Amino acid sequence: MRIAMVSEHASPLAALGGVDAGGQNVYVARLTEELARRGHDVTVYTRRDAPGLPDRVPLPGGAVVEHVPAGPPEALPKDALFEHMPSFGAYLARVWRRERPDVVHAHFWMSGMASLLGAAPHGIPVVQTFHALGTVKRRHQGRADTSPIERIGVERQIGRTCERVLATCTDEVHELADMGISPRRVSVVPCGVDADRFHPGADPATAPAPARAQRHRLLSCGRLVPRKGYDQAIRALTRIPHTELLVAGGPPAGLLHTEPEAERLLKLAVAEGVADRVRLLGAVDPAAMPALMRGADLVLCTPVYEPFGIVPLEAMACAVPVLATDVGGHRDSVADGRTGRLVRAGDPVAVAAAARELLGSDRLRRRYGTAGRERVLARFTWRRVADGAEQVYRRARGTADGALDSEVA
Repeated sequence: MRIAMVSEHASPLAALGGVDAGGQNVYVARLTEELARRGHDVTVYTRRDAPGLPDRVPLPGGAVVEHVPAGPPEALPKDALFEHMPSFGAYLARVWRRERPDVVHAHFWMSGMASLLGAAPHGIPVVQTFHALGTVKRRHQGRADTSPIERIGVERQIGRTCERVLATCTDEVHELADMGISPRRVSVVPCGVDADRFHPGADPATAPAPARAQRHRLLSCGRLVPRKGYDQAIRALTRIPHTELLVAGGPPAGLLHTEPEAERLLKLAVAEGVADRVRLLGAVDPAAMPALMRGADLVLCTPVYEPFGIVPLEAMACAVPVLATDVGGHRDSVADGRTGRLVRAGDPVAVAAAARELLGSDRLRRRYGTAGRERVLARFTWRRVADGAEQVYRRARGTADGALDSEVA
């Protein structure tokens, strides 16, 4: 199958940890890699954000990244890309006239807009993965939401126009239904994790985790943005004695002083009296992340909302229990009471109580960790994700009106 992946701001070549580089980049990269390994012809279309980039970059396994000229060839915040999507779509239409893909898989709402513009003249089916929905962002961020005002209307139109919506969690199906997008147009395929790289055993080829300063260690990972809820983890730490909190993500450690969110978190740690037990690591080499995970007693995932969240899967693959907020994709990935705990978002007291319970029992943590690894191998490998995606692509190619029941692949 010839597959076009469209990911306008999240390139599989991007370094993780920046404001606009995170789980979507990983998803596009790993799914592309797995599909190419199966013999599919995959091209990823992403925006050219620097003048010196080559037109096409081969990926391991045979796929290719193609840089699309849409707007100035420089880094722009993703919310500033909306005005450049018509030119992105026009480029796709020209390219696909010469070499028509069998199916297009669009990632994020602006990619969906460009993909439909490029696919419509040629009758190419489009599968849409939103990764995050504007309705959810606006609900939680209110006036702080910087998304273009057109976002929700465009998302609604994409959901009704594309051949299939590939949602990453069941919570998203309900959100889409509230937008007027029938669940019969939606398939659920979760995100995945590289269980060969994230595993419980020590890897002598990688550097060990930082030395401990306290009896227990909590770890939080991801982009250094307010919605990730690191402030909730810091507030919870005041009620968890003899425990340190490591936060991995953001710019390199030497540039943390330039990051407003890092400054806010460090000031909060001082105000809460736990500055000596909070360490911001900055960007961590991806090769070092499994060892960092394995060095934690518990991985905290405390966002106020989370479309899916790959960090819980990485922790579970390493047989480390997860304490996560009861939001979005966490409800699908973390089995409450079996692989970790789910607690109410924005409640540091509940986070602290659950953390104390888990830290107080080595046996319980081992049991949760073992169950987490088993759950990942059964449901969340990239092989399983690619299986589900292939099913959705086949449905999209063979169904003109999308009138099929939703399913969890």
